[in-house]
Amino acid sequence: MAEDLANDLIALLGEDGFFSLVEAHAGVRLYVPADPSRSDLPTTIGSEAAIRLAKSYPGSYIGVPLAREFRVRRYVREEMSNRDIARRLGLTERGVERLLKRARHYKPLETRRKKDPRQIEMF
Repeated sequence: MAEDLANDLIALLGEDGFFSLVEAHAGVRLYVPADPSRSDLPTTIGSEAAIRLAKSYPGSYIGVPLAREFRVRRYVREEMSNRDIARRLGLTERGVERLLKRARHYKPLETRRKKDPRQIEMF
């Protein structure tokens, strides 16, 4: 169910808006007012995303998912180390490695290493 909500929120807010939402409110029940200007949502996720969220969930609570796999993917793209990711998510480095393994199982991650343009492709 949390995965369904996460997918709905990604479709509604876009990846950047969803990332901002989970960075600020992951794991918390969040009240979504019918008028988003009456909350801090516009500053957190942007005014357009806050309006879309308010139209879809007016005057109700949503349980903002932890979205750890999503966040790990985002941090990998930002070239953060496993240690920094673990600190950010409150996990062990081994926990981050497990999330990365699970994420690779479903969809390959971008490589962390920058390609050297002088290196030829062998395979």
